[in-house]
Amino acid sequence: MANLALMLSVTEENYLKAIFKLSTTDGESISTNEIAAEIQTTPASVSDMLKRLADKGFISYEKYRGVHLTPEGKALSIGLIRSHRLWEVFLVDKLGFKWDQIHVIAEELEHIKNPELIAKLDKYLGFPTHDPHGDPIPDAAGNIAYHEPISLHLLKTGDKAIVVGVNEQGTDFLQYLDKIKIGLGVQIGILDSNNYDHSKLVSIHSQKVFLSEKVCKNLVVKTI
Repeated sequence: MANLALMLSVTEENYLKAIFKLSTTDGESISTNEIAAEIQTTPASVSDMLKRLADKGFISYEKYRGVHLTPEGKALSIGLIRSHRLWEVFLVDKLGFKWDQIHVIAEELEHIKNPELIAKLDKYLGFPTHDPHGDPIPDAAGNIAYHEPISLHLLKTGDKAIVVGVNEQGTDFLQYLDKIKIGLGVQIGILDSNNYDHSKLVSIHSQKVFLSEKVCKNLVVKTI
């Protein structure tokens, strides 16, 4: 299986990551349409790729019955995610990139197939547990310590929380957060919630700011 992993294309690896991202803890099958939406391609193209990945032993796939990662596919997916997030830490902490600049670069670096390099990178960075977007970094054994998934839009007036992650990692969104001075570790207090558009008036750095429902849904927080 290790030899097969070396033969996977970047596109095949990206499919495995997408399937892992869509996987649920209850083990439900993932549909072709779900994968097509995540990859932004056609269901027909997805079906062709799934057949190839199944032939290589990385997924279990039956037409009209959905997809599951095999243990080998899951391990490879987690390895790619670990590599990606470690490279993001390196780009921000060591090279001075901003958090809105690093995703595309890390997408390229994650496909370097050198386990020793990743192990040494992890050690060099001091074994970080989360990347610059707040996402957990799998450890060398593949364990992932997920955040409790609480979005800011669920909080009520009077609640206080600390930003621990973002659900959206697009450049425009991250630059917007920089503009209003929201980043990981920032404390937010809910001053008012609007029933009409579900926006919120919040306190950030002693300043009052209105946040749209979309922004609130994309901020992952820990209540305090």
